[in-house]
Amino acid sequence: MAQTSLPTQNLVEIRKIKDGVIYLKDGGLVQVIMVNGINFDLKSEEEQNAIIGTFQKFLNSLDFRTQFFIHSRKVNIQKYIENISERKKNETNELLKIQIDEYLSFIKSFVEENAIISKNFFIAIPYNPTPETTATTSGLFNVFKFGKRAPTPSENQAAGVKIQENLEQLRNRVEGIIAGLQQMDLRATPLEDDELTELFYNLYNPQLTEKKGVAIQ
Repeated sequence: MAQTSLPTQNLVEIRKIKDGVIYLKDGGLVQVIMVNGINFDLKSEEEQNAIIGTFQKFLNSLDFRTQFFIHSRKVNIQKYIENISERKKNETNELLKIQIDEYLSFIKSFVEENAIISKNFFIAIPYNPTPETTATTSGLFNVFKFGKRAPTPSENQAAGVKIQENLEQLRNRVEGIIAGLQQMDLRATPLEDDELTELFYNLYNPQLTEKKGVAIQ
């Protein structure tokens, strides 16, 4: 008897994305925020210790599960090179033309020997109105496994009635984390619907996005 393949949607824990909130099939809610990075190595030892101490206090203040993750993508600089080449064609100063040509040669040789990687830093913040179970799945999606037992009809009805209250609880968590990050001079911004869609497309299609890369113009 031939096996019937399950739809791809059955493997995805996301039910919908609306107003920057990820609605999960088990009734849970998740928001993802993007955080800017800092060059820790350029800080003095005193500044580094202060950052580490503040970050420890920040983590200890959390009373719910939160996931930090980094998304790396190869940078595609072809468009950037084309723009520089076009500028060289329009340049009338011969000395500048030579300098642009040397710069292009350096960029091309550097990219051939070193892959340029773009890194984005995210925090996934969940809220689940049902009792949480132990998450065992690795990767970003373990934060989407909270309360993974199947909800009963009465729980689904209660979740529908309390959805605004649940959203408020989630927003309070997000605001608290953003405020904690600001103490370390880190800027955090919640992702909007289109940004979340792009993020999950990249996560579910790593081979396609690796070939395409992040365009720098």
